[in-house]
Amino acid sequence: MSRLWLIVPAAGVGKRVGGTCPKQYLEVAGRPVLAHTLMRLHGSFPEARLCLCLAPDDDWFDPALVPFAEWQRVAGGTERVHSVVNALAAVAAQSDPDDLVLVHDVARPCVSADDLSRLYRAALESPDGALLASPVVDTIKRDDGQGAVANTEDRRGLWQAQTPQAFRFALLQQALDRALSPDGIGVGRITDEASAVEALGRAPRLVAGRRDNIKITHPEDLRLAELILAGDAVLRDLHESS
Repeated sequence: MSRLWLIVPAAGVGKRVGGTCPKQYLEVAGRPVLAHTLMRLHGSFPEARLCLCLAPDDDWFDPALVPFAEWQRVAGGTERVHSVVNALAAVAAQSDPDDLVLVHDVARPCVSADDLSRLYRAALESPDGALLASPVVDTIKRDDGQGAVANTEDRRGLWQAQTPQAFRFALLQQALDRALSPDGIGVGRITDEASAVEALGRAPRLVAGRRDNIKITHPEDLRLAELILAGDAVLRDLHESS
């Protein structure tokens, strides 16, 4: 049975959301965003091994926020992809090529247990990995570079990528190393792990995820996340009392 690794990049500052600390430490429903995210992952994968990528000078972090028995702090990089590469390197000696790796945004504290379970099953079945995503439903406009509409894009077949994204250890390591190589696609085009895997000619599986798996990016997202988490808590209490 292959092991499961969780990589959570959490070295960013999150300037757009504002606040006096990095966004992963802003409070939602009385707890830091990071704490909610790790609890969601732990609830579905309590036996997983966690790599938490933090900035070397992060003075906000408290180890008590981590619910996992097996975890380690890894130095975050200048970009998200560098944090993931650092995490893979940190555990390479303990890993097998077929171990499954789930990479999840620290700023997505509302991911559901059902989505995590379905993604995990899909990733085990797909040799090219899998990612949570949702079909695009809004009308998409492309601008002309000067603030006016150039045209309306055809949204058929378009998906908005989410996380977690899951791949076999060897595949993910190969994809990221290749993407960062001198003849690779480059940092600017590695917008997620799937983009690096796609550059190898592979086709990760899309797993339809809930739309409330939001990424906290702007100030209003904090309130929205609080409402989502509160609603989940009410549903859980109703289920447990029935």
